[in-house]
Amino acid sequence: MYAIVDIETTGGFSASNRIIEIAVVFHDGQKITGHYEKLLNPGRAVPGFITGLTGIDSGMLEGAPTFAQIADELLELLEGKIFVAHNVSFDFNFVKREFEQVNKVFKPKRLCTVRLSRKIFPGLKSYSLGRLCESRGIQVNDRHRALGDAWATAILFGQLLQADQQHEISQSVKGRNKSLTLPPNISSEQYEQLPQATGVYYFHDKNGRVIYVGKAINIKSRFMGHFTGKSKINLKTEIFDVSYELTGSELLALLLEAMEIKRLWPKYNRSLKVRSVSWGIYAYLDQDGFKRFQINKIVSGVKPLMSFSSHAEAWKNLSDKIEAFDLCPKLSGIQKTAGACYDYQFGKCKGACCGKEPSEAYNQRAEKVFGNAFKEGERFLIKDKGRSAEEEAVLLFEEGFLAAFGYVDLALDYNHVQEVVDCLKPVKRVAETRLLLQSFIGKFSTDHIIHLSSG
Repeated sequence: MYAIVDIETTGGFSASNRIIEIAVVFHDGQKITGHYEKLLNPGRAVPGFITGLTGIDSGMLEGAPTFAQIADELLELLEGKIFVAHNVSFDFNFVKREFEQVNKVFKPKRLCTVRLSRKIFPGLKSYSLGRLCESRGIQVNDRHRALGDAWATAILFGQLLQADQQHEISQSVKGRNKSLTLPPNISSEQYEQLPQATGVYYFHDKNGRVIYVGKAINIKSRFMGHFTGKSKINLKTEIFDVSYELTGSELLALLLEAMEIKRLWPKYNRSLKVRSVSWGIYAYLDQDGFKRFQINKIVSGVKPLMSFSSHAEAWKNLSDKIEAFDLCPKLSGIQKTAGACYDYQFGKCKGACCGKEPSEAYNQRAEKVFGNAFKEGERFLIKDKGRSAEEEAVLLFEEGFLAAFGYVDLALDYNHVQEVVDCLKPVKRVAETRLLLQSFIGKFSTDHIIHLSSG
């Protein structure tokens, strides 16, 4: 039996978002046999861009059950079935994490209809669900709603079953298609000793040289990912050893990865070596006097408010600031609508987009959005998760660049903050650390940031 799953969520990352709708369509290998569908209360507001995409708003979820309330029922329905989804890692990671939140273990066998479609229906220009269904003559009802997408995926899966002449599906089920194959010079003992914790890891060649540096929330799981399916970096024959440094803090892992790549220049980090600042957030006044924000490619001579290495990073940063300062997503280029933005319809926007809020009041909030841009001489500490329950990581930033870091006891008194600074390990200033801080700073509360005197 197969369980074809689709979910809608409050955002794209399972670590910081929740499921707001889940649908499961059951398939016995011959036909669809039934379905299950639930709206779920995530315990937080639904972002406007999610409402714009799915039509699901916070009001629709007020009386809906939480995931915890349906966990037993859902787990029983999924028990013993193969978990199938289009881009299965996305749906599975969310569902697995929701089960973990209620202390339930969920480890099904999994199949990805994207990967299977590439093998069984080769040569297509796109393997997105919409384009696949269009090419296969599958009608999608209620696109970007869980049941509509799950039902379409189930029909697609049925076609995959019928067209599978090379037994790709059964091979994937039995052995994940031999998706995890350790490099020939890495023993199973070396692999088993890798930690399931956050940090930076290093791949070494036969002479001990570092040939790749990576960052991971779970180092052991990330190691597996390098050799699952068609890896983009063919490291297998060159890896002879793996080492790592735990950080506890995800931000510190990202920062350390950037600094180590700059220091070591590993041969297989070429794409990260040339990581460039190419996107920026800009501000301007429109003809009605409203301060607007816009994401654009950086051009010479025009300095952005903040800069990023990708459009996605800039989009995420601006989206977070819009929510934090109650700004209009339409005036910031996040939503494209003819009339009022979606957020106004649900009371989250004050109406700057439709003449309900004057520009003076709106601009007062807009002016504060980038008021915390890093200033000359500015120094501050960020306290973050440590490597154990007894410590915390402390990161010193100067003008937005990482200047030093270390670990201190959780019971440490910050009344004598210079003593903390003196305990930290100084590091060389690296431009990428400023970019990483820009995209991460909004995740920290004021309790975790300690401002220091300039100098």
